[in-house]
Amino acid sequence: MIVGIDAGGTFTDFVFPDAGGDLQRLKVASTPDDPARAVLEGLERLLPGSPHRQIRIVHGSTVATNTLLERSGAKLVLLTTEGFEDVIEIGRQARRNIYDLAATKSRPLAAAEDRIGVPERLGPHGEEWIPLDDAAADRVVEAVAAREPESVAICLLHSYAESEHELELVRRLRERRPGLFVTASCEVLPEFREYERMSTTAINAYVGPVTVAYLAGLTKMLGADGVRIMGSAGGVISLGAASRRPVATILSGPAAGAVAGFEIGCRAGTNHVITFDMGGTSTDVSLCDGQLPHTSEAEVDGLPIRLPVLDIHTVGAGGGSIAWRDPGGSLRVGPASAGADPGPICYGAGGDTVTVTDANLYLGRLLPDRFLGGERVLYPDLVVASIEVLARRLDLEPRAAAEGVLRVANVVMERAIRVISLERGHDPRDFTLVCFGGAGGLHAAELARSLAIPRVLVPPGAGTLSAFGTLLAEPAREASRSILTSCARLDPTLLEAEFERLEAETGRELEDEGFRGSELRFKRSLDMRYVGQGFELSVPYGPDYRARHCAGHAPETEAGRTWRARSRGRGTGTPRLRVRGRGARGPAVRARAPAGRPPDPRSRDRRRVRHDDRGTTRRAVRGG
Repeated sequence: MIVGIDAGGTFTDFVFPDAGGDLQRLKVASTPDDPARAVLEGLERLLPGSPHRQIRIVHGSTVATNTLLERSGAKLVLLTTEGFEDVIEIGRQARRNIYDLAATKSRPLAAAEDRIGVPERLGPHGEEWIPLDDAAADRVVEAVAAREPESVAICLLHSYAESEHELELVRRLRERRPGLFVTASCEVLPEFREYERMSTTAINAYVGPVTVAYLAGLTKMLGADGVRIMGSAGGVISLGAASRRPVATILSGPAAGAVAGFEIGCRAGTNHVITFDMGGTSTDVSLCDGQLPHTSEAEVDGLPIRLPVLDIHTVGAGGGSIAWRDPGGSLRVGPASAGADPGPICYGAGGDTVTVTDANLYLGRLLPDRFLGGERVLYPDLVVASIEVLARRLDLEPRAAAEGVLRVANVVMERAIRVISLERGHDPRDFTLVCFGGAGGLHAAELARSLAIPRVLVPPGAGTLSAFGTLLAEPAREASRSILTSCARLDPTLLEAEFERLEAETGRELEDEGFRGSELRFKRSLDMRYVGQGFELSVPYGPDYRARHCAGHAPETEAGRTWRARSRGRGTGTPRLRVRGRGARGPAVRARAPAGRPPDPRSRDRRRVRHDDRGTTRRAVRGG
């Protein structure tokens, strides 16, 4: 028995394929204080009487994400090369709002007094400039112990080229205090770019103890062989891998939704989709132009994470997002959310602030006796007084205020879709909007109308589609390494040997989970740039990798920077599923602009023609 679980901020969703292949679905209220309680409650309701240790689950978790967003992680000490203690606070030169005189940066996870310089130094090719002697290492360990941390992150200069100093500190710290969560950058991200590597390592250490404690609870409940975790890159990872690198689960839930949305689109006959997942606390959108979009750069709460992830854009607009009046008198929605406790006013659990769900109910868009398939009753009478209070603050009629809440929420979500489409050169009219999540169907048609998206696909079981996505995902591992060299100096034998080493590393982990060699598939890529450029492009590795990078550019000197290997397993990890009756192959719902309100012309302007690598011509938009 295998169950897909997506633990969101408001509801925890369950999907269970029964013996006949039909999908059974369930939603229970999330328990933010202890997410495992909701998991246990759902399993007992979905499979009453079944021994927990006979159940396998694939789990999309928000534990690491919420820990980071709420800044409720471990007390952290950061070790870095002496003289580089403030890299994590200085960050990059780029500014998101360059004209904002009051702009603030995210607070570093390690305070200045908890950042310790290590007297050592390696060169960019791993050469030892300043050795790490025993006396210096002992002093560092003592300084760490004096601060009594719950977790330690180690990120020494150029450790991607030589990891000896970092591993020595790891050994000494664990000897001094067994059980201390210690993270070394050479184990998390052996790549160059000091700030991103340090930030990723610090996040891993910050969320590590909380995530590991949660996973340990699941292990006790279900057994180590019964739990797999959804990774941010769209693949399933083991409990051990998630415990070592909890940062790899930061986008766990949204990744499952993107996987499911893309799969549903393909089943419906199109692989050009925009996935639109509107849940209780946030909305996640992703553009799939023929394939799932992968990137090695992400950002959560202003902190960069440089790991393979699905390219997903998240905004704080969901069914539980709170409506409020800002000091200037304007109506705002989110990012604060009523969450699962107390939830929207209409839940009758003590909520007293108007949310998007309350506005939908007030306007008659929700049936009070059919919420969650009739399992839960909503209370429209409780909403009226709060809507009227909000209306008076805005100097509006109550109905206009409720409509305003929905319009503002739609604008926030429309902006998110514009970010991943128009601002990146994609015309939304070439795509199908696949909407899911508990609130997705309520807003998808209006968003499609404003962006001139011609089709909206509402799949069956849309409210639990992210949980379904955990069952579709294949087990996967990623590994990477940076070596700073130019293509002209790159030894093909060395390159091949390095790829084989990375593939052996990732393949070994999958073999330990029961996959045979014939079930493993590998994918190689190189991050490359021209000399003098600041950032790289990821190029699939093959005999023509240089031509792929140079295509469309004048010949220049290329610089190879980072090579990556991705392993995927198929066979024992992913169940074969089917949907009966109202299946995923059902027709899409077409969204049409109502009379008197044409589609937003901004999505049609300034188009140009480009050719993709499949040889077909597609429209792209420069601005919008």
